[in-house]
Amino acid sequence: MNTINKPTLVLGASLNPKRFSHIAVQKLNSLNVPVVAVGSREGEIDGVRVQKPFPGFERIHTVTLYVSPANLSFFFDYILRINPKRVIFNPGTEHPEFEKILTAHGIEVIYGCTLMMLSSGRY
Repeated sequence: MNTINKPTLVLGASLNPKRFSHIAVQKLNSLNVPVVAVGSREGEIDGVRVQKPFPGFERIHTVTLYVSPANLSFFFDYILRINPKRVIFNPGTEHPEFEKILTAHGIEVIYGCTLMMLSSGRY
């Protein structure tokens, strides 16, 4: 199995197996990427506990977003406190204002699809 050492927070994780955030948690987990998940409902995805906002995490390399732009401002301070190396804006999560804030804090911003990045080896 491939191992990617980029501990990842899936923000907006859904317990619905048809949602991309759910599939992302599964894919990261299957690739042995250390993954934590935060969603609006607590539960579990393939052994990964989904927690409600705002649990504390340390050493998060990547935050991958599955939160609508309308709700993202609720998480600005939380993400900045985590201080990841990068934030991935999945399709439909684009937020130019937050991009500027992240960049000003030295956090890399990527507009892309986490699932495609994992599948193509570009994660």
